[in-house]
Formats: sequence, structure tokens, C-alpha cells
Amino acid sequence: MFFILAQSALAGNVEKEFQWLSQLPWLLLLLISFPMVLAAFKTRTFPTRLWVSLLGVSIVISILFVLSPAWLVVLVIFDGLIFLVTAIDFVLLWIGSGGRAGTGVEVNREIGRTGSLRVPIDSTLTVRNRTNMRLIGEFCDDLPEQFTAVPAMHDLDIGPGMEAIARGQMTAHRRGAFELTSCYLRIQSPLRLWQRQLTLPVHNRVNIYPDMKQLSDYAMLARTNRLSLIGVRRTRRIGQDSDFERLRDYSRDDNYRHIDWRSTARRNKLTVRQFQSDQSQRLIFMLDCGRMMTNQRDGYSLLDHALNASLMMAYVALQQGDSVGMICFSDKIHAYIPPRGGGSQMNRLLQAGFDQFPRMVESRYDQAFLHLSSHCERRSLVTLITNVVDEVNSSVVVDYLSNLSGTHLPLGVLLRDREMFDAADAPQNAALAAAAATPAGEAAPHYARSIDDFTMYRAAAAADILLWRDQVLAGLRHRGVLVVDAFPDELTAPLVNQYLEVKAKHLL
Repeated sequence: MFFILAQSALAGNVEKEFQWLSQLPWLLLLLISFPMVLAAFKTRTFPTRLWVSLLGVSIVISILFVLSPAWLVVLVIFDGLIFLVTAIDFVLLWIGSGGRAGTGVEVNREIGRTGSLRVPIDSTLTVRNRTNMRLIGEFCDDLPEQFTAVPAMHDLDIGPGMEAIARGQMTAHRRGAFELTSCYLRIQSPLRLWQRQLTLPVHNRVNIYPDMKQLSDYAMLARTNRLSLIGVRRTRRIGQDSDFERLRDYSRDDNYRHIDWRSTARRNKLTVRQFQSDQSQRLIFMLDCGRMMTNQRDGYSLLDHALNASLMMAYVALQQGDSVGMICFSDKIHAYIPPRGGGSQMNRLLQAGFDQFPRMVESRYDQAFLHLSSHCERRSLVTLITNVVDEVNSSVVVDYLSNLSGTHLPLGVLLRDREMFDAADAPQNAALAAAAATPAGEAAPHYARSIDDFTMYRAAAAADILLWRDQVLAGLRHRGVLVVDAFPDELTAPLVNQYLEVKAKHLL
């Protein structure tokens, strides 16, 4: 008797469970599909919108079944077809795309090893299909954060044994050495119910250097005698036509009046006379890579502008036959290039400076100048490019540059803060705007009323800092230090002009 009662109770519970499942039959479909969905996420394979749409249809039929039991057969058939079709489509995609590792797809990237800042670089991606399935989808390159690509995505449609070649351009917005490690592919299944994401390793290294277009512009303008277009002044050299030094081979930029015709006839090769003012001299750049150079404007840091101007001045100096070196430092010495001449020195300077970035640390000027004194004993033009923002670091800069006088020729390059100058000029600009807005014949508003109090205080603080900065510059000049005071984006021309003036006056 007890056994019969237990059996009837169990049958009642099973019937209740079946009724609950029959009211929500689409849950059964999800329960059956769960293992396949779990495997899909582990293999980076995801449902498409078509799969979601079919599931939505199943839900609609389930709601109709709740309202009318006659839809039960339609619901069971439809859910069974969805499960069968999605499973077959998933297996075809998994096998066709090369299994877990995606070995059926190969990617190759062709790109130059070097590039320039904000100059597009040509890139070619080649995708080869080693599978037995037609690959349809899209692919793209794995770019570093500081890169942009045009186009960002490439369409993919290749048959078995075929390959697709996609050409594009990528632009770097930061200097440095970058690793391109992989390529991303998104492949659709034959029935478009699944899409699989593949990450294939493709290793390339790209070194992004500062934009050297200014060097070619300088060379072109020098040949056509139009250097004034970029702000470079022509400086007359004292003793240029009297202090003969030696004979050398003619180069394209030499003055034809210096050709020695007797030596040319004897050697059967154009020969020019070189004068004492062209003698080899030494230049050493000291680039501050500390916190003073971290300010940015228009996407460039102060160090970016300093490096561009230094390379331009180095190029001009190497063209003049001088030797150029460089020290990059912050809290330690990051790079040191001994002063040398010749065309290969420009490449050494580029390699030393292209991957240097400003660091949020206090610069150790003592270590930098100690390194200079121990490695550079011959008199040189020492160019320190930095910034001063407080009395502590300004006193250090003034002391160390002043101590170089006599042993070397110190040149201090202090970069201006454009926001500081704009803030100091704000009251004047506001007054002019208020005067322009005043109708004719009416009294101009009072100066204090036309300017916000905050703007006045901000302008007064900026003017006080700029006055202190002028006193620092005056102290440097009083101690025999050459000074270049310029905005970062306008530094190249004043720096080159200062170097040409030093050459003309034989200050070294």
C-alpha cells in the first residue's frame, strides 16, 4: 500500500514538472544549447544577429503555445531544427577555420622598419586560406594605442587555397619603438549563425622618428638661397675670404668663386679652397628629459619640440663640417653620443633621441654636467635645452651653465609657456574686445568692470612669473651665457640663427 502511494505521488510530481516545462518550452532549448554556447565562448565564437533572431522566433512561438496548446508540435519541430542547424554550423566553422589554433589561416604583414611622426606608413596585409572552407568576414591590424589606420577594417572573402591582399596606411602619433604583434580576423560560419574571432601572431618592429621633412626643406632652401623663408638669417663670416685652411673636393652647395682652377686642372677634378672659418668645431646638446619637459601643446611635448630643433641644428652643423654630440638625461643619463662629424653621425643622433620621452622625475643636472666634464674636455658649444618654473631648478640651471664659461661656450635654451604668455595678455585682449563692442558715441565701460576678477588675478600671477623669468634670463646673460628664449613650436629658427652667429663671430 505504501509503495502504491509513493508511486502515485512521484507520478504527480513528474506531471507537475512536465506541465511547468511545457508552459515555458523555450527554456528547454536554452538548457540543451548551454554546452554549445559555453564551448563557443571558450573558442571565441559568438552568435550572430541571425541566431538571436531565430531564438526570438522560438520565444514568440512559445508564447503562442501558452495561449493555445496546438502550437506544441510547431514549437518542438522549430526548436529541434534550431539546435540541429546551429550545432552543424558551429562544427563546420570550427573545423573549417583550423581548429583551436586557427592553423588553416596564415597572415603576413609587410611594413617598413622606420617611419616618421604623423607621416602615413604604407602597410600590406596578406591573408592565405589553407582550409577547405570559403572564408567570409573582415580583418584588421593590431595597432598600438598611438596609431591610427586607414582603412580601419578590411573585408575578407577568399576561397580555399586563395589569398587576399589588403593595402592601407597607418599613422603614428608618438615617437618611439613599437611592436606589432598580431592580426585580428572575424570569420563567419557557412550559414552565418556564428562568427569566430582569430588572433594570429604577426611580429614586426617599427621605429618612429621625428619628422625629418624640415631637414630636406632646409637643404632645398639652402641650395636656392631662400633660407629666409624659414626664419634663418644670413650671417657674414669674419675672415671668410682671407684665412685659407686647405683644399678639398667640390660639393654641390659650395660657392663657385672658391674653386681653385689650378688644382682642378692638375687633379682633373673640381677642387675648392676651404677657409679657417669652416674649421671643425664641437657642439654638444644636453636634452632635459625630466618633469620640466612634460607640458604638451597640440599633441607635442616640450621634449618633442626640443628634439626637433636640436636635430635641425645638428644637421646644419654637420653640413658646416662640425662635430655634434648629445646627452639625454633626467634622474640619470639615458643616452650619450660622443661628438663626431660626418653623415653617419646624424643617424646616431636619431637613434639616441627617437625613443626618449619626458619622465615625471626631478632632473639631476649635477650628474649630467659631471658626465659632460669627464667625457668632453675640448672646448665646445654646450646647448642645454630645458625649462624653468621655480627658483629651485632655475638656480641650479644658472649655476651649472655659469660654471661652464671659460671651459666651454654655454648656450641656455629656455622654452616659453604659451599659456603663461596668453594669460598675461588676457586683460589687454579683454579690454580691446570691450572697446570694440562699445557702440560709437557711447562711453567705454570701465576697465575693471569689463574684465572678470578671476581673469585679472590670473593675469597678474602670470605677469609676476614672467617678470621673474626675465630676471633669470638677465642673470644668465650677465654671467656670459648665451640665451635663446622662444616658444617651443618656434624654436628651430632662433636656435639655428644663434649657431650661425657663433660661427660667424668665432666665439668658439
